[in-house]
Amino acid sequence: VHFRLSGSDCLCISPTYELALQTGKVIEQMGKFYSEVKLAYAVRGHKMDRGVKIKEQIVIGTPGTVLDWCVKLKLIDPKKIKVFVLDEADVMIATQGHQDQSIRIQRMLPKGCQMLLFSATFEDSVWKFAERVVPDPNIIKLKREEETLDTIKQYYVLCNSKEDKFNALCNIYGAITIAQAMIFCHTRKTANWLAGQLSKEGHQVALLSGEMVVEQRAAVIERFRDGKEKVLITTNVCARGIDVEQVSVVINFDLPLDKDGNPDNETYLHRIGRTGRFGKRGLAVNMVDSQRSMEILKTYEKHFSKCFH
Repeated sequence: VHFRLSGSDCLCISPTYELALQTGKVIEQMGKFYSEVKLAYAVRGHKMDRGVKIKEQIVIGTPGTVLDWCVKLKLIDPKKIKVFVLDEADVMIATQGHQDQSIRIQRMLPKGCQMLLFSATFEDSVWKFAERVVPDPNIIKLKREEETLDTIKQYYVLCNSKEDKFNALCNIYGAITIAQAMIFCHTRKTANWLAGQLSKEGHQVALLSGEMVVEQRAAVIERFRDGKEKVLITTNVCARGIDVEQVSVVINFDLPLDKDGNPDNETYLHRIGRTGRFGKRGLAVNMVDSQRSMEILKTYEKHFSKCFH
């Protein structure tokens, strides 16, 4: 980053508002003694006037807003960008709108622009996409996914119904609130129901779902990160990348499935990866309420070569 130059020379794109803010805070922390380097957030709700060029050297945001800043509002000159970062690349590729927007942004960048793609899980689709946008890349691989699970103990609880799962959750509630916990549900409806039932029992929980406006979601995550709520109930909106150091337990109230109803190994890995972070030990508890969910659990055991207790 060239702090003496006026205008942006680094673009960083994240799939969600929350991830963009989180990454931005890390950048701000890293650069707190380097005050010449400034950061701008290209996210929904950040109103900008057309044609007023961004002076900040680093712009981090979501694909749609970044594209608008480049094309409609002309706040960024993409031909001057020297570094382009695509975070959670597999989500960007799997989400059609994100993929189209990311490719449009990439095509506007100069030939010598450095491209960086990051993801915890790189499937074939990610490699194919990477080959399109990053010719002859340098590849850096970190720990294999099996190794990242070594610090996480995985268990399952046999139940007969949604209500049975709720009772089981209440039985372990005291243990999970010693530190902090995240509970994942498959749908907003289930997440809302579970939050309501736990509140009726006198438990203080936070609820995060995609139907909230981005400012509400950011506020909920901030309160959870600050420890004001010990338990966060959420859908897959929070499965990716959100780092809260104090999370020691993840509960899959519903096991993750893809859009076709099949086991989703990547989402399972990202979900339970909210715990056991920074070298600490974590606990993952899976609620099993049918023969089908037991089959799904066995699929995860086989895929990750782990025995769930």
